[in-house]
Amino acid sequence: MTSELLGQALVEEATKKSGLIWVRGTGEPAARALWHVWHEGAACVIGDGPGEQPLPGLVEGGSAEVTVRSKDKGGRLVSWTARVVQLAPGSPEWDAAVAELKGKRLNAPDGEAMPGRWARECRVVRLEPTGATLPLPEGDLAARPVPSPATTREPVPAGLPKLLLRKRRKK
Repeated sequence: MTSELLGQALVEEATKKSGLIWVRGTGEPAARALWHVWHEGAACVIGDGPGEQPLPGLVEGGSAEVTVRSKDKGGRLVSWTARVVQLAPGSPEWDAAVAELKGKRLNAPDGEAMPGRWARECRVVRLEPTGATLPLPEGDLAARPVPSPATTREPVPAGLPKLLLRKRRKK
């Protein structure tokens, strides 16, 4: 009983403090990093709309594996299983979750109109802990990154620092 309560407390505190969680939905080969908020005993995520994070494998009534990293060291802290619950737009639960998510959303293109766009085009999903924490795995867990349109920045041209310093000296 005590170990269950300690596990629940660890899941809640670690997930609250972490900016990202790694989630592997049903049938997905690898976990994805998702931003979230902890609200009323569950991690709430938003996505699957234009300009929002993808939520593959997170289907209503399904399960997911959530891994939380340590905020200070960045290493795996705890992994737990979750039940996936999709919130209906306009419901009291949806309104409460969106109010929390709205405050944490960075660089939103539409500001105050964001909740309306989310209601029309996105999904709000609650990842409710089932109470089971997973054992920490052993060995190397390196996996290929999931495909993304993002690119890596090119190296700075060798002559650029000299050009920048020259302009400063002339002023």
